[in-house]
Amino acid sequence: MLYQIEFAFLYALQSLHNPWLDQVMVRITSLGDHGFIWILIGVVLFCIPKTRKMGIGVLLSLGVGLLFGNMILKNLVERPRPCWIDTSIPLLIQNPRDFSFPSGHTLASFEGAISIWLYNKKLGVPFLILALLIAFSRMYLFVHFPTDVLGGAVLGICIALLIHHLIERNICVEKNT
Repeated sequence: MLYQIEFAFLYALQSLHNPWLDQVMVRITSLGDHGFIWILIGVVLFCIPKTRKMGIGVLLSLGVGLLFGNMILKNLVERPRPCWIDTSIPLLIQNPRDFSFPSGHTLASFEGAISIWLYNKKLGVPFLILALLIAFSRMYLFVHFPTDVLGGAVLGICIALLIHHLIERNICVEKNT
């Protein structure tokens, strides 16, 4: 039943496709490939003394998410991707080889965006918008179910909150950072 609802939503998204939006979504999703944009942002923030804690939060969250979400949870759940189940939808990106739940792109995006937002609400808003766009692109491109994206977002938020809490309690970093 859940698959039917999720596929109905994904098929509805297919009606939005046009050449311009296809290119935009491919570019947006590529920002999340391997968490690269978030790693880069985390390193830049870490290198600036004023935003060092924020950078540590981003990088530690990404590390925890990679271990727990991508390496453990995906392989425990073993959920197939929508594009593996219905191969009739042409993919605009390479067919992913790892399992679907949770969405790693969404997980990393929300870890990064929430880690930034927790320290600076104004700076965090554009990153939250980017995280939402990356998450949406995964469904638009037919490589994730909505619950994969929701699971990645919730897990990413929880990990970012946990890491933020640990940093603020000086459990993860020294007091002089």
